[in-house]
Amino acid sequence: MLDATPTGNTIRKLAALALLSTVLSACTMVGPDYEAPPAAQLPEDWSPEETATESEAVSDWWRMFNDPVLDQLIESGAKENLSIEAAGLRIVQARAALGISDALVFPQQQQVNSNFAALYRNEDWFKSANASLDVGWEMDIWGKYARGIESAEASLYASIASYHDVLVTISAEIARNYINYRTAQERIFLSQQNIAIQQRVVEMTQVQYDAGNVSELDVQQAKTQLYATQSSLPSLNISRIQARNALAVLLGTLPEEIEPLLELQQPKIPTFVDSGGAAQREIMLSEEFSSYSIIPTAPQLEPSIDPQLVLQRPDLKVAELATRAQSARIGLTEADLYPQFFLFGSVGVSQTVRSSDSFSGSDALTANIGPGLSWNIFQYDRIKNAVRIEDARFQESLTNYNQNVLSAVQEVTNALEGYQYTVDKSKYDALGVEAAIRAFNISANQYNNGLVNYQRLLSTVEKMTLREDVYAQTRGGIANQVVALYKALGGGWEPLSGRPVVKPETVEQMRSRTDWGDYLEPETIVGEDRDE
Repeated sequence: MLDATPTGNTIRKLAALALLSTVLSACTMVGPDYEAPPAAQLPEDWSPEETATESEAVSDWWRMFNDPVLDQLIESGAKENLSIEAAGLRIVQARAALGISDALVFPQQQQVNSNFAALYRNEDWFKSANASLDVGWEMDIWGKYARGIESAEASLYASIASYHDVLVTISAEIARNYINYRTAQERIFLSQQNIAIQQRVVEMTQVQYDAGNVSELDVQQAKTQLYATQSSLPSLNISRIQARNALAVLLGTLPEEIEPLLELQQPKIPTFVDSGGAAQREIMLSEEFSSYSIIPTAPQLEPSIDPQLVLQRPDLKVAELATRAQSARIGLTEADLYPQFFLFGSVGVSQTVRSSDSFSGSDALTANIGPGLSWNIFQYDRIKNAVRIEDARFQESLTNYNQNVLSAVQEVTNALEGYQYTVDKSKYDALGVEAAIRAFNISANQYNNGLVNYQRLLSTVEKMTLREDVYAQTRGGIANQVVALYKALGGGWEPLSGRPVVKPETVEQMRSRTDWGDYLEPETIVGEDRDE
């Protein structure tokens, strides 16, 4: 190290070295430059020209159910869900991590040193004092810190994409549990109506038994069927309550808080009527049933899809950005194979005077500047293997991305095919309900008039109860298949973003503990991708 009085020449040398470091780091970047994964292969029968699910529809797909309660639940979930809030906090963490990487391009060491000493020399006492500001700077010759910034930036955008993915998952889960709640609610109503019919049948059978027209066996069989239907109610109520409780968790609240909202809609399927002593059910044509049902009516879809919608899934963006971050880590580690250049500098004051004299500021300024070098040459094999590990991890991340694409394709295909088959099934289930109600009405009249035996009546009651329950489940299944499709397409985050990722009350708590600067300003994440 050289001692010198700080001059303009010294400062110019320091600036020149800094500029040289910047230029070299800009021209020298170890490690591979990132290349996006090759275009994924998608099913040939997915025709972009015949797409039935445009981006606009995918973004707010739940509105196609025309259910205001569902709309309100999803909006509330986006604001109050705890998993979404946690994902927003991970964005804040990633921003801070990027700030750490950015700061490493500046001098990494800044230290103030000072000391005071007493000296005895030539039969006289002297006192010495000095203070200095020492600065150490590892020059980014090989692009080590640049790669670190690249990796941290990719991780930040991956956290944003992950936030969007959580929005997709939560909105789909809210819709699914809401559909399950309404399906259970309607099945309960249908069971209650059929219990009332079966109680009426028991009464009719008892009258016939008292008149000596049927045996006790007929009475007991009627009661058996009634008790079987009654025993199904507790399990249906359990399903309803579980769906309600799941909704409460998704909305970040307690079950009793959402109960009033869920009770805004009640089953309105016509009940049975008594006609001449015989229980009768009103026949509802299949095309009219949706007007009575409280199960959300699924929109009609065509079995075609734009492949690009699949590739825009937030979770696939997370996987792709993970490969970008890992690619940069290869270069970050590889930089350790080469010598590291340092620039050290010191500016301070230093003076020695007789013990009887006072310190003065004249001729006390000192400046030191000099380069340094560090090279882990004997750790070559260790560092080389570390580079190999990062490279293998990069290849693994590419493999994971391709696997995620295949899984996405599978999810979309399953949802499309499941939707189509369930719709086909519902047509026959609807016809089955109509036929079963007609059969019951006919047999009830005939039985009341003594034209058919009890077994015929009992059979029609059992089939009607079963077909109505199956049809309700099928309608719920269609709605759930639509939800599964739009979740598989990654839809639902665009209209739910555009709001602060951290709640104001959480921001207040965090600011009370730590100086966050502008990291917690009420900025919003609206879904922009990183600039290329």
